[in-house]
Amino acid sequence: MILHRGRRVVAALLLSVMLLTTACAPTTPGRFDQAQKESTQQKRGQSVAKTATQGSEFNKFFPKASDGYQRVYTQEKKGFAEAKLKKGGKDIALLSISDTTSTPSAAAKFSNSTKKIGGYPAVEVGKTQTAILVGKYQVKALSRDPSFTASDRADWLENFNLDGLAKLK
Repeated sequence: MILHRGRRVVAALLLSVMLLTTACAPTTPGRFDQAQKESTQQKRGQSVAKTATQGSEFNKFFPKASDGYQRVYTQEKKGFAEAKLKKGGKDIALLSISDTTSTPSAAAKFSNSTKKIGGYPAVEVGKTQTAILVGKYQVKALSRDPSFTASDRADWLENFNLDGLAKLK
């Protein structure tokens, strides 16, 4: 019986030593550790400026839905708000307002603009995007369906409350 207890004590002692040594041993990096480290470091410097306007402030400047269109807000965060434009249950376009305080390069593309929409400088980005600069705010219409043309994007951009947005600080 004493021999049996001795074996239990020795077994418990060995198990404790084994757990202690393996828990304190240095671990080799896993295959995802480097990717995690890089992605975490990339986030630095990409944050939204503290002075950026809250996204909820932008909602009142979006155009009202009409003529069979439906406006559905999809994203709202500091410095940005977005709404889908739907017709017949189908996504036709994305409408957005963003504060360029955090991304000065977004505003820089308007410096050579010769086109105006609603009295504000406008640019075409590729074949599916039209954007205007209202003060420090970029207002954008992005076609999600070929039936939503550049002239449709310009019309919807003009329907934003651009003068109200220009007064927003």
